[in-house]
Amino acid sequence: MITKDISKEQIAELFEKLEERIKNNINNIPLIKWKDILEKLEQNPHKIWALYNMEETGGEPNVIGYYQDTNEYIICDCSAESPKGRRSLCYDEEALKSRKQNKPQGSALGMAIDMGIELLDEEHYHELQELGNFDTKTSSWLLTSTYVREKGGALFGDNRYGRTFIYHNGAESYYASRGFRGILRI
Repeated sequence: MITKDISKEQIAELFEKLEERIKNNINNIPLIKWKDILEKLEQNPHKIWALYNMEETGGEPNVIGYYQDTNEYIICDCSAESPKGRRSLCYDEEALKSRKQNKPQGSALGMAIDMGIELLDEEHYHELQELGNFDTKTSSWLLTSTYVREKGGALFGDNRYGRTFIYHNGAESYYASRGFRGILRI
């Protein structure tokens, strides 16, 4: 569900969930203060829309980092498994167009762009996995280099046997257990 129409009540509910998650933050970043995040969100309504869609598609967004040099908070999908509302997608629009039969409903990269978020890259995926065990039953598409993509592939990651694995697959492939995680910079 990707929408730009969000009521004040929905925004209040979203902010309540995010504030609670930040209070119980999985990595206890000392520089994170809800009032600072709220102020940044209020100054950037399009970020509220993106955050709302992260929540609505099952991402359970939470702050996983803060970059002092750019004064940016990194909000990431922290659901235990790849978000349910973002599974069964091929990697990108080119891969989607290349499928002649059994096309998925969309692509991970296309949906991320529509939502106003970025796909996690390998670095952020590893950072997320340091905070807990994510994708132990699912997998998530990862932002893939042009070099790999030009050869027809795309990257995805998961966590098995207590460690993080990064693999490759044909970009046109899709699975019920593979989705994508996103980040939002505010």
